[in-house]
Amino acid sequence: MASAVFQIFAILSVIFLFACATNAQLSPSFYSSTCPNLQGIVRNAMRQAISKEPRMGASILRLFFHDCFVNGCDASVLLDDTNSFTGEKNAFPNQNSIRGFEVIDTIKSNVEAACSGTVSCADILALAAREGVLLLGGPSWTVPLGRRDATTASQSTANSNLPPPTASLSTLISLFAAQGLNARDMTALSGAHTIGQARCSSFRTHIYNETNINPNFATLRKRTCPGPASGTGDNNLAPLDILSPNRFDNGYFQDLLVRRGLMHSDQELFNGGSQDALVRLYSTNFRAFVNDFANAMVKMGNISPLTGSNGEIRTNCRVIN
Repeated sequence: MASAVFQIFAILSVIFLFACATNAQLSPSFYSSTCPNLQGIVRNAMRQAISKEPRMGASILRLFFHDCFVNGCDASVLLDDTNSFTGEKNAFPNQNSIRGFEVIDTIKSNVEAACSGTVSCADILALAAREGVLLLGGPSWTVPLGRRDATTASQSTANSNLPPPTASLSTLISLFAAQGLNARDMTALSGAHTIGQARCSSFRTHIYNETNINPNFATLRKRTCPGPASGTGDNNLAPLDILSPNRFDNGYFQDLLVRRGLMHSDQELFNGGSQDALVRLYSTNFRAFVNDFANAMVKMGNISPLTGSNGEIRTNCRVIN
């Protein structure tokens, strides 16, 4: 009996040490000697991109989210289709929706000029997401670095793992839980919708067919989002946060309190369910929101990172070496 217990303990100890070793390979100072100017390079490029188009901060943040939820934060979302795999760009949640690839290309080019073959696209995307939030008035957080880039992608996993705009609260909680993120993380990360815009096709059903929406807000949104019978307007945009779409604040949660959530999944956070109290807190306490958001971003950034020899350093973020 004692021998069996010892064997189990030994196995658990090895698993624990392996997990710790894997996480330990990510470090904020990973490139301190090999690419010391990395964070400044990313920050300058993001500043230029956002000065041209403030929406780009939200686009890069969403790109990072859609990367991490599909087999971890490994830059697989950036890959083009190849003969051996179908990439994630045309998965249903991504098609005609995710954007910002050219910004990541620019950053990668600038980084390669300073320190060739050193920094992964996965780390560049993680840093760019942080800088976009910060430049729009949001919080900063320490980004652990040392990820490697994936050598494949999975459209089917993107279709199954990414939350659709029609998701119920229980579905949202389940999809985030599958990534090791709890309900509080989910609600805080949903606050990313305080910046950016959404396509008419993602909120049309909510504004035309559902009742948990402010009728005046629905009427406003219908002006630029024609009904389904029209067959037009799918790509027409509307701000996710009507109060301050280019400012990272807590306006999104204030919108939810008065039933001005743009998508069905947005308003599900405040619809008589388990997250109502947290939405109320975030709507009045910006500090509580950004603290939870920053912590959740770090947790999300640690989802199944490729490290060491498990991936590669792509020279072009859109194709494997």
